[in-house]
Amino acid sequence: MLTPDMTPAPHRALCTDCGVSRSSDPKRCGRACQFIAPDYPGLEKAVHGRPRDGAFKPDEVFFGVHRSMVRARLAEPRPGAQWTGIATRIGEAMLASDMVDAVLAVAPDADDRWKPVPMLVTRPEDMARCRGMRMGFAPLLSLLEPAAAAGHKRIAVIGIPCQIYALRALEAELGFEAIYVVGTPCSDNTTTENFHAFLARLDPEPDKICYLEFRADYRVELRYDDGRVRTIPFLKLPISDLPADFFPLTCRTCVDYTNALSDITVGYMGGEGDQWLIVRNERGAAMLDLLEGEIELEAPGSKGRRESPVTGFMANTERAAGGLPLRRMPDFMRGIVAWLQPRTGPRGLEFARARLEMKAIETVLHLRRRRPAAIKHMVPDHVWTLVERYGLRPQEGERGSMPANPPEPQSDAPVSPRQLTE
Repeated sequence: MLTPDMTPAPHRALCTDCGVSRSSDPKRCGRACQFIAPDYPGLEKAVHGRPRDGAFKPDEVFFGVHRSMVRARLAEPRPGAQWTGIATRIGEAMLASDMVDAVLAVAPDADDRWKPVPMLVTRPEDMARCRGMRMGFAPLLSLLEPAAAAGHKRIAVIGIPCQIYALRALEAELGFEAIYVVGTPCSDNTTTENFHAFLARLDPEPDKICYLEFRADYRVELRYDDGRVRTIPFLKLPISDLPADFFPLTCRTCVDYTNALSDITVGYMGGEGDQWLIVRNERGAAMLDLLEGEIELEAPGSKGRRESPVTGFMANTERAAGGLPLRRMPDFMRGIVAWLQPRTGPRGLEFARARLEMKAIETVLHLRRRRPAAIKHMVPDHVWTLVERYGLRPQEGERGSMPANPPEPQSDAPVSPRQLTE
């Protein structure tokens, strides 16, 4: 196993430290970064053979190119996994079958179980160290050059969208025979230090929390070292106590929640309590086939209507993006709404669609406020399609063709990020 140098990376505005800036050619950030001038149609065609087809496959506007979507669970959940362990089990199976020589993934820091540390894994049994959720930014792609130098020709990468976009943008020049990608959905990441502060607001003994998950039933699940389990309705989270810079602008303006350039996405949003797999191409199907006989699959469901919660989210985001105080629900209503949400709110694929529309709305509103000149470069067409349903349309100068030479990374001071809505 190999881990990278974790000293601070060179500063870039709108940067999540994917690892490219730590490579031998950090200037590649200018053409690889998701937050400069992304070309999703071009990379989708390169990776999947075609761009997303919203005309004949409406859900591709939301979820990206795919061959199938399923609910899934391992028949024998793996200890320490965030759900049942599908993502790391795929990595393990790929190594065991010699489909790949190495897997790039993240493991916990030796001194902080929540801090992600990139790891180059070459033995199947070591994938167990990568189970579970981490919170923070990890320079995963800084291991690409060491992997090549070690002689690895066929690799797998388990990563979040901003890492995978950069990987795909540079893939043709990396020199590997094959790259397989297991993508995990991501949104609203923050620093590990901020996450510890959030845990401290949830419990007087935050160091005993060993698991946290935002579930599809509108609750956060906490598990403790002593075996206790606790759930908190979303509406009862201490969101209003979070500082304004808890989330960076990158995460408030990410347009790739579902990791559309992965071969297979392993998430939960459309799973209704199980995991949710989006198989995007032949490589993704081959990876899923490795788990035949040990994974349970079924069609995803879809219930409820998303329009009302998305409209409410947009109204609150407009206030937050404009610097106005959020409209907060009276305390006596929180318990009632928390009870109603998992029973009447959007569930399954409708829950996933709602979340993606919220992210699209958030992207447009915050870029208009903070980086208006960046909208025409950062917002792809499918995002405009998602927000049009709610009356958001491109203003003059906000929708342009891709520049022949994308702008170089900016070097101004970091932006101060978001206030969550309640």
